[in-house]
Amino acid sequence: QVQLVESGGGLVQAGGSLRLSCAASGSIFSINAMGWYRQAPGKQRELVAIITSGGSTNYSDSVKGRFTISRDNAKNTVYLQMNSLKPEDTAVYYCNGVIRRAYYYSSLDYWGQGTQVTVSS
Repeated sequence: QVQLVESGGGLVQAGGSLRLSCAASGSIFSINAMGWYRQAPGKQRELVAIITSGGSTNYSDSVKGRFTISRDNAKNTVYLQMNSLKPEDTAVYYCNGVIRRAYYYSSLDYWGQGTQVTVSS
């Protein structure tokens, strides 16, 4: 079994910063890409940022230059540093990992439970 547990959400004023963390645990053989998604009320879940096992990154246009994704492969952890936060960044943020549980398994998508980020104006 694999679990992804997020932490670091909260309430912050516009212009402020938050750092999200997501640790993967359980039966893990390898982790490919890890990423952050978000879902605002009444909207579809959208990609925020993604990082490959080799460290290549990709960001949505709405967060480029403000958010930074990173990972610690030794700790099976991915981070999202969010700076210059805006009210429109308010959403539930979900961690995602493409994880293989054993060499004979295919990689599957796993999701965290989500953490609320609220940015006040």
